[in-house]
Amino acid sequence: MIQIKDVTKLYPAKESGNGTGKDNNGSSIHALDHISLHVAQGEWLSIMGPSGSGKSTLVNLIGCLDRPSSGEIWLDGQNVAGISAAELNRVRCEKIGFIFQQFHLIPFLTAVENVMLAQYFHSMTDQKEAAEALTRVGLGDRAHHLPSQLSGGEQQRVCIARALINDPRIILADEPTGNLDAQNEEIVLRLLREFHLQGRTIVMVTHDPVVARLADRRIELHHGKIASQEIFSMADEEQLDEVLEELWVLAENGEIAEAHDHKPFVNPCHEALKPVAVSSGDGTLIVELTPRGRERAGSIIRRHRLAERLFTDSLAMDSETEIEQQACKFEHILSPEATDKICTFLGHPRTCPHGAPIPPGPCCGISSASGARLIEATRSK
Repeated sequence: MIQIKDVTKLYPAKESGNGTGKDNNGSSIHALDHISLHVAQGEWLSIMGPSGSGKSTLVNLIGCLDRPSSGEIWLDGQNVAGISAAELNRVRCEKIGFIFQQFHLIPFLTAVENVMLAQYFHSMTDQKEAAEALTRVGLGDRAHHLPSQLSGGEQQRVCIARALINDPRIILADEPTGNLDAQNEEIVLRLLREFHLQGRTIVMVTHDPVVARLADRRIELHHGKIASQEIFSMADEEQLDEVLEELWVLAENGEIAEAHDHKPFVNPCHEALKPVAVSSGDGTLIVELTPRGRERAGSIIRRHRLAERLFTDSLAMDSETEIEQQACKFEHILSPEATDKICTFLGHPRTCPHGAPIPPGPCCGISSASGARLIEATRSK
């Protein structure tokens, strides 16, 4: 979706007293210094780095708000580095949605009119569509309020509605939670997560390492160069699987699950877990699996326990430690097809070697409701 190829952006150095607009060495400042970067379609990339490292310059170039001094910038198959100003405007309107830290709302226009303004620059205004966009971000009843009548979190959600009104494929978010309290930060991050699940490409600048971890990948800029990068998605998915597996086992044993940190509910966990109560003693949050979380947890447990059964019955492994270690590896790599084949090969076993129930799969010829009753009956024995 985004390809940055050997891009450099130069700015004249500050006046040094020699009247040239450059420093005493006659050089310019490299805001970006021969940087190359690819962002896949549907990827969420977070950008971090100290002030002056080139974060905003990079976002401005991707957003067609500026031009590189050299190099190529490809957006959705088009090199925008050398196109005309009119073409830049068209690409910006059709492909990109901006979410700014400072909101940039027109103060004398209502919330719905600010959203309609983005429609105007794209094609034509549609008040009903703009109002529906505000409803999707929880502001249906605030559509006719001026920015001054809205809280910071509400203004940011107007920005999000405005950014999405033209259905952009790329969302650029520059410190989207920088001016928000914890409650509104959670709302905005949950919305970004939903957009990511819709397949939109997100590039987000942030100073908050916790917020950065919501992305698939993080890069850090220093002096206009990529100093480091870290991929989160695979590690986070495996960590979520482990959490769901633990919650499934707790539920089997009739125990409740607790979480001492509210942060997990703004990352991928919020689709699988939901808070249900807060204990009055120490404020600990009580959580349970959502329907989607139960489905995913059951699939993980099934893979793990089938692997245990395979190692014990067919491969005659007798070391419990080794069986557990190998089963943990298998639960992350087995495809649904391979899992069903193992289940069929083993004769659709109902329990693992330790007697814990194995959730049935499609190959077992048992409905989800019947499978749940079977697990409950096995557990009661």
